Amino acid sequence: MSSQALKEASSQMDRNLEAIAREFSGVRTGKASPAILDLVQVPAYGSVMPLKQTATVTAPEAQMLVVQPWDTSLVGTVAKAIQAADLGLNPSVDGNLIRVAIPALTEERRREMVKLLHRMAEEGRIAVRHARHRAKAEIEREKKDGEVSEDEMRRDLDALQNLTDEHIAKLDELLARKETEVMEV
Repeated sequence: MSSQALKEASSQMDRNLEAIAREFSGVRTGKASPAILDLVQVPAYGSVMPLKQTATVTAPEAQMLVVQPWDTSLVGTVAKAIQAADLGLNPSVDGNLIRVAIPALTEERRREMVKLLHRMAEEGRIAVRHARHRAKAEIEREKKDGEVSEDEMRRDLDALQNLTDEHIAKLDELLARKETEVMEV
């Protein structure tokens, strides 16, 4: 990749893929995973913070998460935040711990999760295409300004399209893997 625009596009597309992978990890499957609670926001110390900045989350069993707030005065607040996160989870306070039983997903809930995954994947595809659009405009501007020849522009545009196709394929692969995981009983 010769063009700076291609390097920037590749970097942006990689970041988009990482972001989608993180979002996918927060989607519930039938198994307990601390990542399920990554999107939970806790009102603490006068602001709203991610749960992982206020507590330790572990998965001691396949169907159970244990949340241990670092500040014991936040136990009730953290439990309420988990409940309010609309993840279909019902936390129970056990002294200084919060136990979160992970119920088995119903077929209907699994299908809803798959729809959510497809929406997230489409947002990822849009972000990848947006990075391609910006890079394409930059490459065409370089040609217009006489910085690159017609052949170099065509080569860069072809490389950009290949880069886009690779990232979309990786995203589709991530989606297929997560979809299989969600539909697994």
